Formats: sequence, structure tokens, C-alpha cells
Amino acid sequence: MTERFLRDTFVYKNYFWDFYNSLSSKVQDKVDFVIGLVRTLRIVPEKFLKHLEGTDALYEMRIKVGSNIFRVFCFFDEGNLVILLGGFQKKSEKTPPKEIAKAEKQKMEYYYEKSKE
Repeated sequence: MTERFLRDTFVYKNYFWDFYNSLSSKVQDKVDFVIGLVRTLRIVPEKFLKHLEGTDALYEMRIKVGSNIFRVFCFFDEGNLVILLGGFQKKSEKTPPKEIAKAEKQKMEYYYEKSKE
């Protein structure tokens, strides 16, 4: 019998929901699918989850619907906990540095608030 693998997800503040709720239901379905892969696959194909080079363990979930490309930023906390941050629709080849900086700020906010608990 294969070992069941499961990661938990946690949505930090409303960054993810603000993005998610702005999407069409078709795109939301694909986001849900990719989150499901991240939650259940021990090794997630880079097509769906990729570490962002030059960042401190920040990842992007990669969603493609037709010719539209979307990204949801996330990171891991305490092993198998995936923290979901904001997202955006990708318009160019590279992930815009402005979007990465925003996600890194959200990650720092998360750890700061966690340290106060």
C-alpha cells in the first residue's frame, strides 16, 4: 500500500482570497487543481510549483488556462504547511520583481506576526 502524503495549506490574510475571487470560475478550478497537487504529491512537478531563484525559499504555483498564465506565491512553514500568499496574472516571460518583492514582504509579515504569538 502506498503511503498517503498530505500537506496542509494556510491562507495568510486576504492576499490569496483577493486574487482568487477576482478570477473566472474556470481559472479558480485550475488553481484548486494545482493546490491539490501541492497538497498531495511528495514531489510536485516544476510545471506546477517552482522555487523562485534569488529568494529565500519563496515558491510560485504555476497555473495555465488557455494562453493565460497565473502565479500564486507560497512558502513552506514547519515542514508540510504551505502558506498561500497573493497571486497575479503573468503578462511577460519573467516574474516581475515588483510582484516577488510584494510576496517577500508578505512572507516577512507572516513570520513577524507568528513570532508575536
